Amino acid sequence: VLLRKKTVLYNYFAVVYCQSSVLIIFPFLAPVTDCVEAHRVCSTDPQCEALYRGLELCAVDASVAPLGEQEASECLERQDALLAKHPSLLACKCQRGFRKEERCLRIYWRVRLLPGREELEISPYDDSMIDSRMASLVSGSSFMQLDGENQCLKAAQDCGLYEKCGALRSDYVFSCTKPIPNTSRCNQYKCHRALRRFLERVPEEYSLGVLFCPCTNTLCGERRRKTIVPSCSYQDAESLQPNCLHQQSFSVCVFARSRLADFLSNCQPSHLTASGCLKDSTGLCLRAYAGLIGTIMTPNYISNNSADVSLWCNCEGSGNQWQECLRLQRLFTHNSCLRESALCADCCSLFIPDLR
Repeated sequence: VLLRKKTVLYNYFAVVYCQSSVLIIFPFLAPVTDCVEAHRVCSTDPQCEALYRGLELCAVDASVAPLGEQEASECLERQDALLAKHPSLLACKCQRGFRKEERCLRIYWRVRLLPGREELEISPYDDSMIDSRMASLVSGSSFMQLDGENQCLKAAQDCGLYEKCGALRSDYVFSCTKPIPNTSRCNQYKCHRALRRFLERVPEEYSLGVLFCPCTNTLCGERRRKTIVPSCSYQDAESLQPNCLHQQSFSVCVFARSRLADFLSNCQPSHLTASGCLKDSTGLCLRAYAGLIGTIMTPNYISNNSADVSLWCNCEGSGNQWQECLRLQRLFTHNSCLRESALCADCCSLFIPDLR
């Protein structure tokens, strides 16, 4: 029987209201709105723009000190009113590496003033158009022969033979090793920016090949661990580790908060999938892990003779959030999804043409 119906489109589902009161829900990949565009539409409505500006003031206050109960309540009421008027601000996403990425991410988090744990584990990035070529790079079996050759040296040489990869790699090495005048410290901000530029602009068969090259000896392992210049990219002058939860807090860099949310969303482990990933995509996890490099949440290999990775932070001073902090750490140190994704990445250099 053909029923009259009304269809309402959401971000990932189409909900069909039938005249018989039967509710049917089926997957529907609707176009994802960019947050910059969603805000542009909001700014044409004086009431919407006023509510948004009010949330900006709330965010400024929250970055200085925790909001009081009454102030937090008023800010959340303002947030609810804004999202009721323009729900596209809640459904919007951002694109990695785009010119307006930082502005887009600020808008994304602005309408999530006091995010709960669930919101901190939802990616702000649009993965609906993930490069199918990326998936092919990590889907096959590895036939790489580890015959004693330093695979990380080979990956670096392959990168150097591809002009864009070699140039951008040289740029970040220079930025991460050049000291600030009259000091022995590097400019970590410039180092992070150059690392992100390398990972966003170089084809992933080259960048992932450099990051995840397989090693069978400590010499290769040392080269792999030092690829991202750890002395500048995450360690400080005194080698003191910050608290992991502080690094995740709402007051930190918008890139770090966003890339961590992307990692938590795309690298959740699961024993129910062949890939070991809840989303069953090693490609998404690899991209999310690489996206953390160049932020204050930069992870790296823990030693020269291990493929294990970790964040440069600890759980000291976590108080009653100790278990939450350990959970964050273990998503790097004991994560079957991340481990399997890294193993799959070993086959990337199979797809790199021999340019020599």
